[in-house]
Amino acid sequence: MHIRSATNADADAARTLIFGVLDEYGLSTEHQGVDADLDDLEGNYIARGGLFELLEDDDGRLVGTVGLFPKEDGVCELRKMYLLPEARGKGLGKRIMDRILDRARSLGFRRIELETAAALVEAMGLYARYGFRPIDPEHLCARCDQAFALDLD
Repeated sequence: MHIRSATNADADAARTLIFGVLDEYGLSTEHQGVDADLDDLEGNYIARGGLFELLEDDDGRLVGTVGLFPKEDGVCELRKMYLLPEARGKGLGKRIMDRILDRARSLGFRRIELETAAALVEAMGLYARYGFRPIDPEHLCARCDQAFALDLD
């Protein structure tokens, strides 16, 4: 497995993986809402000081995604962290989380926030193990029912 930075040429493959996982869990997609960021990965993530990365297997097949979306003053949002079913249970979530926390610190972020749904049981467990705590956000996207944050300093 290896992780690489995404480009806009990867948008369709990333969208297919993400929407497939959302469908697996019975969660909605928002092409014009929260998922519109997938239309321009480079502009919405990388050019703004964040990142969007892809996890590929040894054959170059996309098996996971993760993004850090810059918000305000030292805060970023963990977005689109999804793995295909066959990639789960192998420690890849932990590998991605370790990497994303290191990358967030190196990019100067002091806090990571995220929105999620209770249906994503495995993800909820991962967030808890890393010390993410519940927060009360001003807004949640339609498919999410919970929000969490982790202070990095």
